[in-house]
Amino acid sequence: MIYTYKTNKTCSRQIIVNVEKDIIKEVKFIGGCSGNTQGISSLVKGMKVEDVINKCQGINCADRGTSCPDQLCKALKEIIQIQ
Repeated sequence: MIYTYKTNKTCSRQIIVNVEKDIIKEVKFIGGCSGNTQGISSLVKGMKVEDVINKCQGINCADRGTSCPDQLCKALKEIIQIQ
């Protein structure tokens, strides 16, 4: 399932996530800090959705109350709800 999530309060504008059977196949951030978002994408590839949520949920960037990893978790939670 390919899912597109519009981010909020981050430098990235959008996250495109491909999940198959609770495993993250690919993540692509549109905008944001290129090195960081590429790193996050590479690190979570092949991981279970719940594991990523447990590790990255609540990470804060620049006192925004969220971050690109946290926004990825919000996208993953939405994916869980619609599956």
